Amino acid sequence: EVQLVESGGGSVQAGRSLRVSCTASPYLYDNYYWAWFRQLPGKEREGVAGISGITSYADAITSYADSVKGRFTISKVSAKNTLYLQMNSLKPDAAAMYYCAASPVNPPWPPEEGRFGYWGQGTQVTVSS
Repeated sequence: EVQLVESGGGSVQAGRSLRVSCTASPYLYDNYYWAWFRQLPGKEREGVAGISGITSYADAITSYADSVKGRFTISKVSAKNTLYLQMNSLKPDAAAMYYCAASPVNPPWPPEEGRFGYWGQGTQVTVSS
């Protein structure tokens, strides 16, 4: 059982940066797939960024939605059991509830919600123009 708690959301102006965090317990397992999703009211969750599990034959691979490539960066610090999403040059359309999620297997990209068994409660990001 993995429990996830997001933090770091808030309100920022367009063009500014924000970093959201997700703390995993008991561990941020290196062999799990970790992802950030976002959701607007009445809409489905959208995969924003993902980082694959480390295997004996490959290092972690990051993936991003086209809309955030070059501006968002997913990373993790295993020693802190924390997953991050650094969001730069934020646009108003980035405003949403952001969720972290985990899966014991690497899903294809873009990820489907149903492939993730572990979810946090979400952290709200608001971007004003």
